Amino acid sequence: MTENIWPVVELRQYTLRPGTRDVLIELFDREFVETQEAVGMRIVAQFRDEDDPDRFVWIRAFPDLATRGAALTAFYVDGAAWRTHAPAARATMVDTDNALLLQPASATSGFTLAGERPGVHATDLPQSRVLATIYYPDTPPAEFAEFFDKRVRPVLVETGAPPIACYLTDPSPNTFAPLPIRAETVFVWFALFDNADRRAEHIDRLADSRAWTAEVRPELTKRLSGPVEQLLLSPTARSLLR
Repeated sequence: MTENIWPVVELRQYTLRPGTRDVLIELFDREFVETQEAVGMRIVAQFRDEDDPDRFVWIRAFPDLATRGAALTAFYVDGAAWRTHAPAARATMVDTDNALLLQPASATSGFTLAGERPGVHATDLPQSRVLATIYYPDTPPAEFAEFFDKRVRPVLVETGAPPIACYLTDPSPNTFAPLPIRAETVFVWFALFDNADRRAEHIDRLADSRAWTAEVRPELTKRLSGPVEQLLLSPTARSLLR
């Protein structure tokens, strides 16, 4: 099955208590996937951050902002699953406020995913890996998106990392106040690799690319207000993005 993921997307990064990430992932994959989707969300991805053993990263999507507010209320305020399992989930968490509300950078740049989600008892981890890169543009978002497509994307494709999705900050008001959203303007792109070696190969090829180091990266840096964030992500057993 091929699916165009809904256009309102949250990228959430949770800081956890040391040694509890697998506890949260087991609970999340068992209790919080179908129960969120039942009230109007799509759980796109769940990841281990390979650079930080105490970080859990996940992505969910909504068809529109009104549905987002209603769905989050149905899950967090009225839902039995969160009411039952929230104490165990919260016991693993230090900070859950690192959340970005995003929209596709263009009409065709949202996630399109193929395949079915593994069942609730799945334990086999996929070999695939994801690279998520967060830029902080210092230019108008539409202008930065055009620059990315014309100058950055061709080098990424050449070095083995064609972006599978690109998103910009959605500036709309937060429709569920109990969950804060970061106010920064960002541009986020995602690449999917068959395995960790392919991702490492891309990173090395990009570093060795004269087009990147001498031309594109200097142009990119001029258009940014802060350092680039790069997330090396490993999908969980039940991640739809894999």
